[in-house]
Amino acid sequence: MSSPALLNLLRCARSAVTRQTFLAVRSSPETSAASAQVGGALFGVVGVRRASGSTHCDSNGSGRPVTWDSFGIWDNRIEEPILLPSSIKYGKPIPQVSLSRVGSASVLGHRKQNEDRLRVARIHDNLLYFAVFDGHGGPHAADYCYTFMEKFIRDALEDDDDLEKVLKKAFLDVDKALHTHLSYFNKASFLTAGTTATVALLRDGVELVVGSAGDSRALVCREGQANMLTRDHTPDRKDERQRIQRSGGFVTWNSVGVANVNGRLAMTRSIGDFHLKGSGVIAEPDTRRLTVQHASDSFLALTTDGINFLLSNQEICDVINQCQDPTEAADVIAEQALQYGSEDNATIIVVPFGAWGKHQSSTVVYSISRNFCSSGRWA
Repeated sequence: MSSPALLNLLRCARSAVTRQTFLAVRSSPETSAASAQVGGALFGVVGVRRASGSTHCDSNGSGRPVTWDSFGIWDNRIEEPILLPSSIKYGKPIPQVSLSRVGSASVLGHRKQNEDRLRVARIHDNLLYFAVFDGHGGPHAADYCYTFMEKFIRDALEDDDDLEKVLKKAFLDVDKALHTHLSYFNKASFLTAGTTATVALLRDGVELVVGSAGDSRALVCREGQANMLTRDHTPDRKDERQRIQRSGGFVTWNSVGVANVNGRLAMTRSIGDFHLKGSGVIAEPDTRRLTVQHASDSFLALTTDGINFLLSNQEICDVINQCQDPTEAADVIAEQALQYGSEDNATIIVVPFGAWGKHQSSTVVYSISRNFCSSGRWA
């Protein structure tokens, strides 16, 4: 849709909401107040929800009535304003992703302390930041990334606008800075601390870029189906195992069949773990770029392995799709992992998109046999 067509849509919507034909459209008190100010406010049509079968004025010259759903404004249980600058830029309505709507949870499990960290923040007006860090060997590396990863992303943004390059630079820079930081304590044990890092940047509500090192994950639920945005960096992967071996490291398998680098670490990439850098463990992330399709994408989920190794990607999607809001969804997923036998910390972030609640799954069936599959995984 062209920018003039979009502005025409907003003007038509302004007049339409005052007519009797749109009395069936549901809106919150905030929506009603904002809709009355469409002509003078920057946010245009705010929080409008689609009533079944409702139509509005032609915006594309076809002469045919167009439903709100065609433009991506859905009856999706969450009311969000349209992000007008981004909508004009991309030529289609894009809902605003509010940080207040994002759900998150982190539970201890059977560990003595929670070494997972999560972070949700706004870096710039049009750039949101979501991250999970799963620490091991102590919380030092995860704490450092939680505190400083945003700083290194901001620094990288001053030199480059490409978010994939920004994330790669930020991961490598935070790894170097962590080494300097831990070296000050003059304790060899501190240098064995490490963390996974899975970071998502959302620009203009539509440009999603994910960077990941380790075995924490990111997925998008599209039309009810799980779409992985990351691949676990484990020695089970042939390409990662060969890279470790070329770097002088070796891979062994423990008694329950889990592959480890030099018999010590169940992943081939991480931030920290400086005792294994010479064996090929690197901090460079894999990155993935995705254009969010708010008409079909329900949410983004970031999870640590306390969840990933007990719930499949599709099960995560199915469970979240049954929940009323992202906060409830995050709590349910974390608790579900514990019920299935997770002994590790379990952490999740759920970021709702335009199709939240639109693609509800059928009755979900789970197998209790997975209660035993976590045995020895986090030993």
